[in-house]
Amino acid sequence: MLKFEHRLKHLSALNKYFWKYRKRFFIGIFFVVASNYFAVLAPQITGFVINQVQQRLPGARPMLSQPVHDRLVDWFINLIQSAHTSFGWLVALCSITILALAVIRGILMFFMRQTIIVMSRHIEYDQKNEVFQHYQKLDTNFYKTHSTGDLMNRMAEDISRVRMYTGPAVMYLINLITLIGFCVMNMLRKDVHLTLLVLAPLPILAITIYLVNSIINKKSEKIQSLLSDLTTNAQESFSGIRVIKSFVQEKAMLGFFQKNSEDYKKNAVGLAKVEAIYFPSMALMIGISTLVTILVGGLQALQDSSKVGLIVEFVIYINMLTFPVSAIGWTASMIQRAAASQKRLNEFLQTEPVIANPANALTATVSGDIIFDDISFTYPHTGIKALDHFNLSIKKGDKVLLLGRTGSGKSTIAQLLLRFYDPTEGSIRVGEHSLKKIDLHTLREQISYVQQDVFLFSDTVSDNISFGLAQAAMQDKIEQAASFASVHKEILGFSNGYNTMIGERGVTLSGGQKQRISIARALIKEPEIIVFDDCLSAVDAKTENEIISNLYRYLHDKTAIIITHRIFSSFNFDNIIVLENGEVAEQGTHEVLMANNGYYAELYRLQLTEEGREIG
Repeated sequence: MLKFEHRLKHLSALNKYFWKYRKRFFIGIFFVVASNYFAVLAPQITGFVINQVQQRLPGARPMLSQPVHDRLVDWFINLIQSAHTSFGWLVALCSITILALAVIRGILMFFMRQTIIVMSRHIEYDQKNEVFQHYQKLDTNFYKTHSTGDLMNRMAEDISRVRMYTGPAVMYLINLITLIGFCVMNMLRKDVHLTLLVLAPLPILAITIYLVNSIINKKSEKIQSLLSDLTTNAQESFSGIRVIKSFVQEKAMLGFFQKNSEDYKKNAVGLAKVEAIYFPSMALMIGISTLVTILVGGLQALQDSSKVGLIVEFVIYINMLTFPVSAIGWTASMIQRAAASQKRLNEFLQTEPVIANPANALTATVSGDIIFDDISFTYPHTGIKALDHFNLSIKKGDKVLLLGRTGSGKSTIAQLLLRFYDPTEGSIRVGEHSLKKIDLHTLREQISYVQQDVFLFSDTVSDNISFGLAQAAMQDKIEQAASFASVHKEILGFSNGYNTMIGERGVTLSGGQKQRISIARALIKEPEIIVFDDCLSAVDAKTENEIISNLYRYLHDKTAIIITHRIFSSFNFDNIIVLENGEVAEQGTHEVLMANNGYYAELYRLQLTEEGREIG
């Protein structure tokens, strides 16, 4: 029992939503109680009619006791008896009343669903927003250690299961408690001894429910984990479909997916088999209760004719209890699944981002010299040391080129500047302020970053370019940014120009087009600092020179860091940094580095040779 209560503690995170929508919640409870109150009146009227019929049969025995009814039913019986109507009219009025009670209950059940179920949809909406918002706060390392499929599954499937708790499970739980309460209360008022005999199987039912629920909880957690693996498998396959096709690995990927799907199916079928125990158990217990009612009630009716109507009432009550009692298992299963899902959600919601805003964060303009002071950094998820006591000073307005082999730490510098990570040792300052004291939103708003692996959204070209702006940009501003990125003419050649829809991750565009649209997206922000991380790798030499020429004019008063493995000879850099194993191997202007005759000079000569130029 303690384990069960511990599992349910995970659902306490939802209490804030119940309080937020308390008006709907409490009104919904009122409708549940009211609908069940009117439901239990019908059997009493039916029992009264049966007794009236039985009294008119030839040889009927007299009633030794008067049946006990609800006050409202007593008032109704006294009303129709005082009217001295014929027996036919009495039966007709009772039938109409039973029908009216059913209609009233139906209306109340409609409003019950309109309050509680609609409340659960509001909670689902709020919870998805909360989870999505929290996901966006988490740092880069979190996304490198968690699969996209698992994140998507938690926000979709897990929240959907939690909604089954905040809506149907809560509604049915309140419904079964009130209906069982009303039925048992009326049965006890009628005949305590018969009620205890009829309800005797219920403790066995409760034990069965507890044992089966323990199994269901374990299986539910396993199934959710397998579903995350399956979603991740599918998501990666869809994203990498071109790689799969080009390497003719469709059969292998299908086999991998089938294996994951088979594991999920086996566990899901196993859970379904366990849940299948509930309904036969309910039917058995209800059947036993009905037999006890007829047997014991029949013996009593031989002595007292008023018990005939009692038997009918009890049989109706037992049948009324069939759904709520059988729903105990279903409701408990939904609550258990919701608890397992909410536990998975809480794991993420309680994860605090490593990179967070400090108290009293500075929101001033990010401007001034950029200083990397004795920076060392090791990636937490791999343990790879990317920078080792790295020092660099960039004056405001400088154009800096970062060169180096793959893995030398070039991209790490850009990610540290944007505070995707914090350095393991050392500090970074912009102007007079430490980077950790600057508001994250302010910092990233004033830095444009074009990363190596460019990403475009499934939206129009125009919306992709203006993505980073707080307000919609004028068309001429969008076109100007595209012109600087040397992609304006190509966009005009698209089917719908700037209104052309780009496929998922820019799949409908060439690599060079994606890179240049990403550059335009960075330029339109007009930032104080701009970082280009090897963003011209898919562009031909002619277009590259055109873009570099445009950037030289655009960046005249801005601080720019260009990370690449190539040398842009047409761009006059204020400082060139050559990185090797996370350290500065060479530093200086083009002329100084050529005179040093080191790695830079060798790379420069090799590049000239590849371009077919003569070394003067």
